[in-house]
Amino acid sequence: MKLKNIRLLKEPYKSFILYRETNPFSAWHYHTEYELVLIIKGRGCKMVGDYIDRFEENDLVLLGDSTPHEWLCDPEYFGEDGQFRGEGVVVQFVYDFLGSEFMEAPENAPLKTMLANSARGIEFFGETKLKIISIMLEMESLPESERLYELFSIFRIIATTNEYRLLASPVFLESIEMSGNKLMQRALHYMLQNFQQNIQIKELLKITSMSNTAFCAAFKQTYRMTFKEYLLNIRIGYACKLLTEGSQNISEIAYNSGFENISNFNRQFKKIKGITPSQFQEKLNATHPKDL
Repeated sequence: MKLKNIRLLKEPYKSFILYRETNPFSAWHYHTEYELVLIIKGRGCKMVGDYIDRFEENDLVLLGDSTPHEWLCDPEYFGEDGQFRGEGVVVQFVYDFLGSEFMEAPENAPLKTMLANSARGIEFFGETKLKIISIMLEMESLPESERLYELFSIFRIIATTNEYRLLASPVFLESIEMSGNKLMQRALHYMLQNFQQNIQIKELLKITSMSNTAFCAAFKQTYRMTFKEYLLNIRIGYACKLLTEGSQNISEIAYNSGFENISNFNRQFKKIKGITPSQFQEKLNATHPKDL
């Protein structure tokens, strides 16, 4: 797929962007701003990194710096008169829009971690989603100074919530820097460099100088899944990247992603993505039939 760099126009006297989108949502693209996307009207196919799924109204996702994404509405949202019937609200900001020291303040460590995680796309649900949606809609009618303070309220919610899930696989992270456990950073760095090989947990125990019990507990606390689950997500994520590029067949992709046979690859891919590698490709081709 062709990936475009698309930027919203920021007015010079504003530090961040609050924008109601009434034009057709942008095709597969990225930008250097962090982006909080709320779908007001629309249903269709959502793509974030190597993640593909359906979206509905009130879909709420935080996207990181340079994370590729697209919300493609179903045909019913494109009228015969050419009028687009979808609608969304977008908040965009750069990492240092409040100054280079704001995000580095010790009190902002939880928010900084969430912004790092947003490289994979963060989908919010539950009370968290309802609260953020309410604030975003209210912000549209507020003066500029009040909008800024409401954005701080959103930051507070994002920094403290557990009502979210990460969309794209770990392989789509731009950086492996995670605030907190340096030993887990070493383990992740090794996994990202060697995921195509047969990684044994004893190798990670040696790198981190930890016992099996301590390592497994620390890893799950840091990354919200076990070592084996995370490694599988890395491999499937890399496979999705190769499937998106379309330069290799499925057997080659399975081998190059660290799987020893095609049947295990198909089984594990469906377990993670809910569809087979072939169906994943079909979805890509249906979404972007002109891309070669």
